[in-house]
Amino acid sequence: MLTGSKTTFKVRQMLPDIKERMLSQSGTNARSRDVFGLRCLPGECVLQRAVMVRKKLTAREGRGWLSGTLFCTHFRVAFVPQDSPKPDDNADPVLLGDHDVALASIEKVVVVGPNRTKLVTPNSSLKFTPEELVLYCRDLRVICFLFDRLTPDAQVIEMTYTIAKTYQPLKPGSVLSFQNAALGSVEMKQFLSNRRRDAHMNWFESVSDWEQEVERCGATGWRVSSVNDRFEMSTSLPRFIVFPQKVLDTELKKSFAHFNEGRIPRWCWRHPRGSDLMRMASFQNNIYHEKDDIRNLELILFGSQSSLCVVVELGEELPSPADIQLAHSRLRALCLGDISTSVTVPDDKWLSTLEGTHWLDYTRSCLKKASEVACLLRGGHLTVALQESDDRDMGCMVSSLVQVMCDPHCRTQRGFQSLVQKEWVMAGHRFYSRVNYHRDNDKEEAPVFLLFLDCVWQLWSQYPSRFQLTDDFLLALHDSVHLPLFSSFLANCQRERCKRSQTLGQSYTPVNGWRDVLHPDSSDPSDPPLPSVWDWALQYSKQRQVHFTQPVPPNPPLQPLLNGNLNTNPDTHRLTDTIPGSVFLLSRGTFTCPANLLPWRSGSLGVYKKSHRRAPSSENVPGLERLLKAWALTELPQGLTSSSGPQGPLDPYEPLLPLLMGPCMGLWRECYLRGALHAQAFSHPISANHPHPVERLAREVQQLKDKLEQVSSTTNTTTSTDPHPPIRTAEPRRTDTNMNQNTNNGTFLFPASRPQSAGASRAAAPSNSTNYQTSRGPVPASAPPSRPSHKDNGGSNKHTFLFGHSSVTEARPDQRYYPAPNNAKLPKSNGSSIAS
Repeated sequence: MLTGSKTTFKVRQMLPDIKERMLSQSGTNARSRDVFGLRCLPGECVLQRAVMVRKKLTAREGRGWLSGTLFCTHFRVAFVPQDSPKPDDNADPVLLGDHDVALASIEKVVVVGPNRTKLVTPNSSLKFTPEELVLYCRDLRVICFLFDRLTPDAQVIEMTYTIAKTYQPLKPGSVLSFQNAALGSVEMKQFLSNRRRDAHMNWFESVSDWEQEVERCGATGWRVSSVNDRFEMSTSLPRFIVFPQKVLDTELKKSFAHFNEGRIPRWCWRHPRGSDLMRMASFQNNIYHEKDDIRNLELILFGSQSSLCVVVELGEELPSPADIQLAHSRLRALCLGDISTSVTVPDDKWLSTLEGTHWLDYTRSCLKKASEVACLLRGGHLTVALQESDDRDMGCMVSSLVQVMCDPHCRTQRGFQSLVQKEWVMAGHRFYSRVNYHRDNDKEEAPVFLLFLDCVWQLWSQYPSRFQLTDDFLLALHDSVHLPLFSSFLANCQRERCKRSQTLGQSYTPVNGWRDVLHPDSSDPSDPPLPSVWDWALQYSKQRQVHFTQPVPPNPPLQPLLNGNLNTNPDTHRLTDTIPGSVFLLSRGTFTCPANLLPWRSGSLGVYKKSHRRAPSSENVPGLERLLKAWALTELPQGLTSSSGPQGPLDPYEPLLPLLMGPCMGLWRECYLRGALHAQAFSHPISANHPHPVERLAREVQQLKDKLEQVSSTTNTTTSTDPHPPIRTAEPRRTDTNMNQNTNNGTFLFPASRPQSAGASRAAAPSNSTNYQTSRGPVPASAPPSRPSHKDNGGSNKHTFLFGHSSVTEARPDQRYYPAPNNAKLPKSNGSSIAS
């Protein structure tokens, strides 16, 4: 080992060597596929190599250490195990292997030495030779490499400095450099240009794609309009929009100016019972409303057949992008800790700190709002319009969650991909600003899409058998967001994506007819083509993609619709006592009729004469609790009151209403806590040759459990062979054992009998979490699939709300959460939510 000041190395002294090495390898290995056993992409350059390195495996990978060689290229940090097979030169290139991490995904580089830990930056200096190298990733992974004593010290230090210098984006142009490093070679450009897209999913890029969706949903009375083909009406909306058939394009053009950013009310999805879901931005109150404009707007709001419109305001009850960003930052700090100060949260305060992040509160509020909208759509024969100030964040969130809850097609892999393509990518969610790849505008950064994935995981954890996609797929999509290589996330709207592809609509001339229009500000043709995130073969092997789906029973065909409305019980599923042409506002769980909901109906403009009858006052408007109560009464025999367990919904399009009580909301452990154990270990550095105290404690607990099982089996054997077994007297029933139970024999606080050990109460703390997984690590065949504790399985009606675990002999039934009315008082809950 080198000691003292002689081991001080600066990155500034190594920069010429790194540049020279890049130039030399770019000329010799530009077309090579195998460099020192590493399968390189065309044009990929190896900057540094370290031999005799061991990678620490996670619990899902089998734990322990894997020996191999560590590489650093100008695109990724790659690890090649010793026993890995020789790469096939004829196989298609894969961007990242099972043990690789992209440089753009790395957030911190930490080295661990003898009883010390140091955060390495490009200007850092090391006065010791690292024993371990820890990479903290933006997707919450923590990857650890251990250097062997036989590894040359020069390789260790150069590898550390090379990663510290190349991973950190120093300027906005570094993202383009990263893309060129991965995709900029001539061979890679040709390979990507010849890639075929998945023909089985809907990309929503053409008129036929949208017509296919309208036909799939049975949305009669709607048509696909190309009024925004050249993005003249709205720069953030897609080229093709769905409107009622009775509204012409010439009439639509005058309506865009009445909404923020021109985001006019437009169709999203139709429920099989005939209700239509729409999205829109806020009204522009300072715009003069003419009679024809007002007529067209009301024709759009009331859809094709309905005579009732409910406007759902999303801005009051749902978190803002700034709130989501703050909550996510706190969650990252809780799960990974502050490595620079070696500060972690004690186990006894971990749950309260989790509650203080408000991340689960925001997840709960989004699911609650989506549940309310799903119940409204189930009533049939009405239009529900989601209104947000700019309709680019929470509108995407609620609209997508509603379709996941109600449409089984959206719970398949291809259906979910099409849903994200329609409601997020094409609808104009600001992926480029919200993800903030360049780190040039922190005010716009907010992981809204990651919050949506968490909400979907909550639904999956409670209804796993109703999803064809798995949590592995959600985790892979979560990690792909942090990789700036995909066109899906590198633009804020379809117009910006068309700029990069140099097409912006079409123009017509009498000689040439319709032709694509080239934009003068389009990107450089030399820029590499960016693939779609749905091309999973570029990121994952076939073995990993197999775990993205699971078999589910086929959905029965839709029943024929009668006038677009399949309403089996109109007396209980409608908002009664309403007048055709009424518009209501749903806010905070209550229907109201504010005078200024529609600006042209307020009477202040003096232009509009009401074409419909006066809407009833808010005192006579039925509240949401009335609609939900009627819906709940029809669903009670399906598992809530039946003693034989859940019998399933009446049809597959019944909404999957989640359990939203605080203890029922789980933490996505496989995503947020997969690096927590590593983070705690290196926040309190010890010698690398000794296991961490948490690991030693886990081993002791496992040994004790094994001894208890042996004693229990021995006792059972002795009892079965004893001819005179002891007679057990019945113990008197304690009066305080069921104080926390309700009349339905459901335990609200603690179960009456818990076969688990007392340590299970700390299941959410990262120190006791053992079922972590990485998004790119190989999945062993012997590892059982990770499943949440509360599922929609059958059993009796005895359940536990706090821990989410049923007793050994009784399972919790499938239950639904019905949003409570305003005057309902719920038991107080800490809301911290146990990690499922």
